[in-house]
Amino acid sequence: MSPPEPPRLGAVFAVVAAGVAMSNLDVFIVNVALPEIGDHFAPASLSSLSWVLNAYAVIFAALLVPAGGYADRTGPKRAYLVGTTVFTLASILCALAPDVWTLVAARAVQASGAALLVPSSLGLLLATAPPERRVPAVRAWTAISGLAAALGPVAGGLLTELDWRWVFLVNVPVGLAVLIAAPRLIPATGGAVTGRGDRPETAGPDVLGAVVLTVAIASLALGLVKSDDWGWASGGVVGTLVAALVLLAWFVLRSARHPQPVLPLPLLRVPGFSSATLANVLFAVAFAAMLLSAVLWCQQAWHWSALRTGLAIAPGPLVVPALAIGVGPIARRVGAGLVAASGCVVFAAGIAWWAWQMDPDTGYAAGMLPGMLLTGIGVGLTLPTLVGAAVSALPPQSFSTGSGVVTMARQVGTVLGISMLVAALGSSDDGGRDAGAMLGAFDDGWLLTLLATAAAAAACLLIRRPRPADES
Repeated sequence: MSPPEPPRLGAVFAVVAAGVAMSNLDVFIVNVALPEIGDHFAPASLSSLSWVLNAYAVIFAALLVPAGGYADRTGPKRAYLVGTTVFTLASILCALAPDVWTLVAARAVQASGAALLVPSSLGLLLATAPPERRVPAVRAWTAISGLAAALGPVAGGLLTELDWRWVFLVNVPVGLAVLIAAPRLIPATGGAVTGRGDRPETAGPDVLGAVVLTVAIASLALGLVKSDDWGWASGGVVGTLVAALVLLAWFVLRSARHPQPVLPLPLLRVPGFSSATLANVLFAVAFAAMLLSAVLWCQQAWHWSALRTGLAIAPGPLVVPALAIGVGPIARRVGAGLVAASGCVVFAAGIAWWAWQMDPDTGYAAGMLPGMLLTGIGVGLTLPTLVGAAVSALPPQSFSTGSGVVTMARQVGTVLGISMLVAALGSSDDGGRDAGAMLGAFDDGWLLTLLATAAAAAACLLIRRPRPADES
């Protein structure tokens, strides 16, 4: 009997790319649609609406590593199919939401599906690709995210012109296509519990740890987004921030003791992985704040429609996919840390341009466009390089779990970036303050974004260049 043919990388990549594009497209579509959602559920403050984004990111972050561990144990194919099913059904629930908090709850369910889908997709890809093609496969996987980012604002604007609910319903046909094609095109990769040392195979995932992390990140976000309403010195803000710190400390201690923790601390001792993961957190803070600030500026300062806003944002993400693939040879020659740090510098130049030039009377070509192109170049240089540096440092048996840690780091950074920007802008809308106050609030947000970018650049320079034998 002849052995089974090896899985075709192209077929696996096509199915994986569809699911990854769906989950990433949803993030960027929702950013553009957020003001329209607020108008539909009026009165809804920016601090309340931010939970449509933050609930997704918080749950996504907390469940990513348990989901990655589930994929490592039971096989990434099963995890990918379950995640796609949950994500598709939750998208329908989002579209049917009768109020903003029901929408937030549905977004949390949607995030649980994405948490299964994303790390298992990368696990499938890395398990299929031969060793010499793993880093290029990671870059192509990241480029799909960049392409979704490029299409997301425009698609979100077009769909929101019809009705904001279509930004969620668009996931349904994509999810159904994946569920039909995946069982036939993706091979079963097994679910061995490998690379987990002396951890008992029967030990369950750390559900309590995931809950503790969820509440900790949510408390931190709540304290930040409510700082304008409650006051920084208020008992509510101080209490939520202190609770977040205590819960995070508990979470780290629990991760050190549990046989299957949410955050496997030994992975952080892998050379190159911890510094790349830290840089991912910090850069995600800056990226999330940049994206939301651009959307809010277009719709609050310039009073543009969702479609025009999407078209205004698109030029930046459009440059990401080509850079994500093309920067690989440069990173191999000079090192991932230097390339990622250079990307941070270019990204910071775009934010600085906005802080210097943006004004309600400034035109798009002279104001937003140069900064959008610079931030797009910065993302294209930095994000795929950081993801590739982190994942390529891992042993094969930890691909799904490790990619879950990296993506969790980015989601935590996303929550912090959104919350930080909301705190800087305040909860009042543009009708409650004059143009000067609004411009000052955006300047504060961009200054915080610059500080986060500088911290990310410093973390990038800590990334160790791999030995020549390790490079692929």
